[in-house]
Amino acid sequence: MNNTYTIDATGKKLGRLASEVASILLGKKNPDFEKHLVANVKVTVTNASKMDITERKAQSQMYRRYTGSRGGLREESLGEMAAKKGYGSVLEKAISGMLHNNKLKSKMLLNLTISE
Repeated sequence: MNNTYTIDATGKKLGRLASEVASILLGKKNPDFEKHLVANVKVTVTNASKMDITERKAQSQMYRRYTGSRGGLREESLGEMAAKKGYGSVLEKAISGMLHNNKLKSKMLLNLTISE
């Protein structure tokens, strides 16, 4: 049984949409939910560029990563990241942050398709 979900992101807030998709990817909507298994679901998110992201959120939300060398802290705002990589990558990063950090995370993210 393969469940397919299509979600339209038009007018939805980033966090609410990400938590909804993460819940589906975890399999919590299935009656046979098991925490240690990857759910047999496919999620497609359409119109990611039409999400409702306020200007304040685009400037204040910062993404940080560390290169490993001294002085290697790199920061970019949500707006800069969206301009470089698109809103799909911003949504994918938000969803990825809401999934469990274990071996199943990458397998769950393979069931996610985002179109702008």
